[in-house]
Amino acid sequence: MGFRRSDSLPFLCQQCGECCSHLGLVHKIGEILGDYRFLVYNQYSGEKTVVTVDPDKTRIFNDTSIFTELPEACPFFRHERGERKACCTVHSTRPDICRDYGCWRLLILDFRGRRAGRISGKSTLCSEDTFLTRLWEYCIKDLDMRDDVNWEEEMIRTLSRAGYSVRK
Repeated sequence: MGFRRSDSLPFLCQQCGECCSHLGLVHKIGEILGDYRFLVYNQYSGEKTVVTVDPDKTRIFNDTSIFTELPEACPFFRHERGERKACCTVHSTRPDICRDYGCWRLLILDFRGRRAGRISGKSTLCSEDTFLTRLWEYCIKDLDMRDDVNWEEEMIRTLSRAGYSVRK
């Protein structure tokens, strides 16, 4: 599985695109400034940001076919042609809300090394893995969380015994 760590990302990005698949509901292009520069308007905060398509991404930016499948995607979200790997075409100049985003606190992988779920924030599990969800509900959700380090260690032990691995 190809993880990408960037100096500007505080987490490992799997380039799944979940974070950007509905950001078209938030970010709208307010003005086309030319030379692949755009004024982006955040419909919730009112924030305006000038972004520029990264020079190495102009080719994929010009391919707008992604919006057939994902009509609510961020206007700068794309997939590499023939791949499911997602990318932000304005990554270098992206808005602050995107810079501040953290996908997960802990990533849970199944026995094949594929993502089974992720823990966001303090203790929110995001998963479509039925067994992992039940394990979380019955064995992890109610662990004593007063000591965050001990909670995390116990949670990782429980998941490991069940055949999962955890990445921080």
